[in-house]
Amino acid sequence: MEHNLPLKDISLESTFSAYESKFKALADKKRLHILNLLCQGEICVCDLSEMIEMPQSKLSYHLKILLDAGLILKETRGTWSYYKINEQEINHLLSPELCCLFRPSSC
Repeated sequence: MEHNLPLKDISLESTFSAYESKFKALADKKRLHILNLLCQGEICVCDLSEMIEMPQSKLSYHLKILLDAGLILKETRGTWSYYKINEQEINHLLSPELCCLFRPSSC
């Protein structure tokens, strides 16, 4: 009797699209700086603006890109927004699973 392992029902094209948005979000020095600061812990947007010396309007633009890519998480408390690293997503990007897309012989 032949045993077949179930395959994930994910098309390669949709996988590439998902990673494309994440890598586009990472392909900017300012966003990398923001991510680096968020590695220290949760930060209020008002404090983050001062830390990177960027007007809040420009910061909001970069935060939205990171948020849409799933790289950060946002929590609103009153009138302020607090951001933190999405550790699960960051760890996924750095995982052997992603490497399998480019080095299948090592999977």
